[in-house]
Amino acid sequence: MSEISPIIFVLILLSYRLSMDVIPEYYNITIWPRLSPDPNNGLYIFTEPKCANVCVCVCMLLLHSWRLYRETVKDVLFFFSPDGAAALIIESTWLQPETQYLVINLKSKLRQGQKYQLYTEFTGELADDLSGFYRSEYEEDGLQKIVATSQMHPTYARKTFPCFDEPALKAIFHITLIHPPGTVALSNDIANITIDGVSWTKTKFEPTKKMSTYLLAITVSDYTYINTTQKDPQIRIWARRKAIDLGQGNYALNVTGPILDFFQSYYNIAYPLTKSDQIALPDFYYGAMENWGLVTYRETNLLYDPKTSSSRNKEKTATIIAHELAHMWFGNLVTLRWWNEVWLNEGFASYVAYLGADHAEPTWNVRDLIVLDKIHKVFAVDALTSSHPLSSNEDSIVLPNQISEQFDVISYSKVQKLQHLTNFGLFSFFLQTYLNHFGYSNTVGNDLWHHLQMAVKDNNGSLPHSVDRIMSPWVLQMGFPVVTINTAIGKVSQKHFLLDADSNVTVKSPYNYEWLIPIRWMRGGTVQKDIWWLMEKEGKAGTQSDGFWVLANINVTGYYRVNYDLGNWERLFTQLNTNHKVIPVINRAQLVDDAFSLARAQLLSTSLALRTTSYLSKETEYMPWQSALNNLDYYYLMLDRTDVYQPMQDYIRKQVTPLFLYFKNMTLDWSSVPQFKQLCALPRVILTQQCVNCNLFRIHPNLRSVVYCSAIAAGDEAEWEFGWLQFKIASVANEANKLMFALACTNNTELLNRYLSYTLNSTIIRKQDATSVITSVASNRAGQKLAWDFVRNHWEYMFTEYGVGSFSFASMITGVTARFSTPAELQELKEFVEAHSATGFGSATLAVDQALERTRMNIKWLQTNKQEILNWFNSQNGDQMQ
Repeated sequence: MSEISPIIFVLILLSYRLSMDVIPEYYNITIWPRLSPDPNNGLYIFTEPKCANVCVCVCMLLLHSWRLYRETVKDVLFFFSPDGAAALIIESTWLQPETQYLVINLKSKLRQGQKYQLYTEFTGELADDLSGFYRSEYEEDGLQKIVATSQMHPTYARKTFPCFDEPALKAIFHITLIHPPGTVALSNDIANITIDGVSWTKTKFEPTKKMSTYLLAITVSDYTYINTTQKDPQIRIWARRKAIDLGQGNYALNVTGPILDFFQSYYNIAYPLTKSDQIALPDFYYGAMENWGLVTYRETNLLYDPKTSSSRNKEKTATIIAHELAHMWFGNLVTLRWWNEVWLNEGFASYVAYLGADHAEPTWNVRDLIVLDKIHKVFAVDALTSSHPLSSNEDSIVLPNQISEQFDVISYSKVQKLQHLTNFGLFSFFLQTYLNHFGYSNTVGNDLWHHLQMAVKDNNGSLPHSVDRIMSPWVLQMGFPVVTINTAIGKVSQKHFLLDADSNVTVKSPYNYEWLIPIRWMRGGTVQKDIWWLMEKEGKAGTQSDGFWVLANINVTGYYRVNYDLGNWERLFTQLNTNHKVIPVINRAQLVDDAFSLARAQLLSTSLALRTTSYLSKETEYMPWQSALNNLDYYYLMLDRTDVYQPMQDYIRKQVTPLFLYFKNMTLDWSSVPQFKQLCALPRVILTQQCVNCNLFRIHPNLRSVVYCSAIAAGDEAEWEFGWLQFKIASVANEANKLMFALACTNNTELLNRYLSYTLNSTIIRKQDATSVITSVASNRAGQKLAWDFVRNHWEYMFTEYGVGSFSFASMITGVTARFSTPAELQELKEFVEAHSATGFGSATLAVDQALERTRMNIKWLQTNKQEILNWFNSQNGDQMQ
């Protein structure tokens, strides 16, 4: 095999997928990170003196390798194993940058079925780019400290050691870390040998379970931990020593055990590992990462301080922990085969996370928040022509940036309502059989439907079609339907819902954008027992009003919007204005969200949508209020620079005043604090006015975000500098986060420009926070243009220097363009796209397309609706009820 055939060479150049001819069995890896810079080059480096893996090969060997350096070709040797046969001769090796391959060309062919062992040594940089094996820095007690940590997901294991870096190529990992004395090394499994030397410590870990490369985790730090007394599994929370001493890990420790117990019962499968470590990192781009046995978090998502953290922070910590622990089974034990079906990992983990958090904190009713936190957000994206199906063809998702693009709101949130489509009461049972059957291996979406079909059969379930026939249109085509019910004649129809009624869908669907839709409904407050299936474009059901109002999609168990004839809308308004509690609270929130979205799609008048907010002066529940505020945020974005702004403010103030008085009476002027869900319902416009004169040291954690923002906005440079100082010295991550976002609230453009410039220096603003700061400035009326100009002027720098932070470019593009509503802004966006087409947009490619689509929609919406909206708000005076 001394010469490579032209065909093979071309395949190497063009193929971004490894051949399944090469199957890894195990990795034996020793890594030695330097936590101080090399005097010769000033770099923090790590070396890997012994890397071995066993594989079965039939041809030239390809492994993933990226940004790793070897001295000579002789560093790579092949030899037969286990009989110690002579080494094979290596003709040549090279790196293929486009595909991130290490190519090993041998003198002779490898024999099929024979096992081989590869030995290699290399050096890598322990950079601060938040990917692969990287360094995180922080200051404690005046000392600068280094954490060596990892983020292998989705394609960064190859930046740590040569490997078969694809999820289907699972293997067992034998990990050894060499690290400075006084530091502690962690990995996926427990340490079984620790040897202390004079200048180093060697820690060897138990072999891992068979798993994918992206789930590997390694850290070296001088952290400490707290743990539970239970031994199976051992639960530990790791963090900076000061954070642990201050008790900031206590809540995470207390909630982890109940959540793990819930999942063991829910899946009916014991936790697969002997320990569950969770570690809070100062620099970590993602919110958290489900590494098997060593879950990594941003500090803000794991640490909770009851003195400074809000109830919302606490709720976020519980749900994120539940999400990551859900992955220990769904994603880690059973893993997607390829990144074209990210929803197999993320969608179901996101859904059951709410169940786990609800079990741990049953008084919060957290599972109801799925509608607000997930469904409404995914509706907004899935109603665009630039959306995408849950599943794509494998060969369409091959580049690292394309893989990163898949981790969006569609993959995380859409599937959370799809499990309700069947609603057999068999969901948990089907997951158990699925996880047991595919444990330690990989699956595709069809495997889910096959096991769900078996569960239906085994439990004598009844469906109008097979599970595959029902689910495929929801998974294999983008978008979702709007179901229109004519209550006068009982006619029900469906249509692909698009926010822009004039948009043209160019992507063909094998299902012609039709779905099999289960409809649960009620008439006049009585839930109808039978579920009715809409299986064609339109059908006839028993949904006539008979003088009563009709309400469909009870508790939003289906993934669709609902529209009605005008007569039924009027009956619903009458019910809301007389006794709104007859309608379920989730549906009160959904009526608001549906109406506003239907109006944007020109299926309802804008005035009718606004009328859904009229009853809110009587509403005290969180979900309907938050739904209204979320939708009115769009109006603020489009209209806060117009003459509509003040009448809109006056109306909202009038509507929210009774709510404020309700809470004022409940809390006796804040001597007691309501639950976080209720408190969050207080709109900023009123809460800000009431808290302007609050004593800084008496500000309850639930109020700090809005008070800090209001103070910075009302002040000038002195107040901003004070806030900046408090941000720099904050010892609690959540408190620092509140201050970081508040600093973007100033109306001083010089300060905003200075704040934006800080994002270019990671010693001032951490890389993990850079895009959040830019987006926060963009959300400020005074800062939107500044942020947009900043992104335009520094795109190439950010694209090349932010490292894995580019994962957030999608949200940044969405944030800086959210207010775009003029032809001039559309033209600027087009010019930006053209100017940087060579550099590219990475994981933000789809977000750029969506920004263009949204801007065109905003221009039309503003031209069509501005005057009607102004007239409606002007008409809302006194006690007049529309």
